[in-house]
Amino acid sequence: MAPTDRHSPPHVPTASPATLALAHALSAATRGFAVFPLSRTKLPALPSPHRYDPPTAPRCHGECGLAGHGVYDATTDPNRIRALFAAAPRATGYGIACGLPPHHLIGVDLDTKAGTNSSASLRELALRHLFTIPDTVVVATPSGGRHLWLSGPPHVVVPNSAGRLAPGIDIRGAGGYLVGPGSRTEHGVYATVPGTAHLSPAPCPPALLRLLAPPPRPHHPDPGRPGQHGLGLVQFVLGAHEGQRNTRLFWAACRAYESGLGGTLTESLVDAAIRTGLTEREARSTIASAARLTANR
Repeated sequence: MAPTDRHSPPHVPTASPATLALAHALSAATRGFAVFPLSRTKLPALPSPHRYDPPTAPRCHGECGLAGHGVYDATTDPNRIRALFAAAPRATGYGIACGLPPHHLIGVDLDTKAGTNSSASLRELALRHLFTIPDTVVVATPSGGRHLWLSGPPHVVVPNSAGRLAPGIDIRGAGGYLVGPGSRTEHGVYATVPGTAHLSPAPCPPALLRLLAPPPRPHHPDPGRPGQHGLGLVQFVLGAHEGQRNTRLFWAACRAYESGLGGTLTESLVDAAIRTGLTEREARSTIASAARLTANR
């Protein structure tokens, strides 16, 4: 019989990547961040239930009630989070949806693309436009980049962009997501930079927020398909999950006013918002905010 080493430590099973990802996602949700499972490629881990639909089918953002709509699956409900991860056993990470309350998260992605120094570009922007990046959550990416987490005001919808602010600086806003710290990808692990994990996303400096806001759109109503466009906006509001309702309503109302449909769609948008759980007062206040913002533009 071969001798055994009595001093060898016992084998301790380690948690699977999916289990670790779920634990990190649940922890983020307790801080108010809406999350959903990601694969090792940083893409949503659940396949779309509409992947075999014809190309002409209306785009669904979760209105069908099924999982598999990427960032639109994001939630802070721990039971729903567990259900999403149970349906995605190969998930190794999680995404954090941007633009949703309570943080209205804005992600500043300082990339490390060849030939660019995104950190220097951000410093130059700060000097030119007289703002300072406050102490905030910073997440290190496997490629050597950084994600800065900032908080935006609820009445401003920051769009996603790539390189618009400066070369190598991408912005994650409404409809976008950030890879959550603790996520494992095919290139490595995302980790919070030491000394920032305990912080909450700092308010975005007003001067930077003005740079991130979408440029004014020309007021050109589409006389050919106003009914279909309006119906799409109403359906977008109806598809809101808890935590998305005000953001979706505000976005839809802004698009309605920019398209010249604000007055005619108000009651339909109010009715849709009430059906998702908002009060009539909340809905009308949000729509009024959208009207003021678009009028100022």
